[in-house]
Amino acid sequence: MEPVKSYLGWNLDFTEPKGEPALCAPDSISWTVYKNPISLAIGGVAAVLLEFADARIRSGVWDHSVYPTDPLGRSRRTGLAAMVGIYGPESAARRVIKGVNNMHARVSGKTPAGEAYAATDVELLDWVSATAAYGFMMAYDRYVTPLSYGEKCQFYVESVPVVTLYGVKSPIRRPEDFAAMCQSLLPRFEPHQINRDFLEIIKSGKAARGVPKGLYVAIANAAVGLLPGEVRQRLELGAEFDLTLPQRLSLRLAAKLANTVPARNSPAVGAARRVGLPDNFAWKSPAAKARILADRGQAPVSAE
Repeated sequence: MEPVKSYLGWNLDFTEPKGEPALCAPDSISWTVYKNPISLAIGGVAAVLLEFADARIRSGVWDHSVYPTDPLGRSRRTGLAAMVGIYGPESAARRVIKGVNNMHARVSGKTPAGEAYAATDVELLDWVSATAAYGFMMAYDRYVTPLSYGEKCQFYVESVPVVTLYGVKSPIRRPEDFAAMCQSLLPRFEPHQINRDFLEIIKSGKAARGVPKGLYVAIANAAVGLLPGEVRQRLELGAEFDLTLPQRLSLRLAAKLANTVPARNSPAVGAARRVGLPDNFAWKSPAAKARILADRGQAPVSAE
């Protein structure tokens, strides 16, 4: 497996060093959710929309990153950072997160309305973390396999060791926590042309050459559909972003297929190889995972 090249100056190879665990266990809900590229794409777009709803985050990203000139590259790097936190060896995850934190320490400024912001602001760190977890989990729940309330709580709890390394002080642990955080920030949310520009970039299909453009139109619309109703209203993303029935069916078909066929050279496959598990471990059922771990004399997460 080829290493993923140079993120913040490091070459990342999810297969090395042999035996080193990740921050999330192999039979975690996180390993199951993050393996699916379709739901990750939907959830990632939804997370960005939720972040950009707040002028402080929108200004910080727009003024201090390559997002205006290379939004797709920046999005891929953000996605890679998320993958390292779930599948990467713990030592690599800590290095990457430290690099992100160092970069954030240099980000501050004022919104067009004159409000000061800093990327190290705990309220902003908490919200960015919450939006990512919400987006990825809800996209999987809606387009791949429904998750029970307990599984949703477990997914959120599994992220705590990762997000606290980023400086998050109030990690969400239940769906109610996300709802409360969203409600507290709701008065700050506002529509902006940047949101629509971002959606148009996604719909253009430039994120992955060779993938039907129609699929990316569906992904953008599905992401808007994941937004809590009050947030979508405030962002003024109306009926023109509603999914059509063919779009909904095509997304579910693509997501279901991605959930059964391991993606060659994906972080989930590399991580499994690193810790001595079958390449398709993340794609197996909970019962099959438990049997494999029992054969190795390893207790499953749910038993801890």
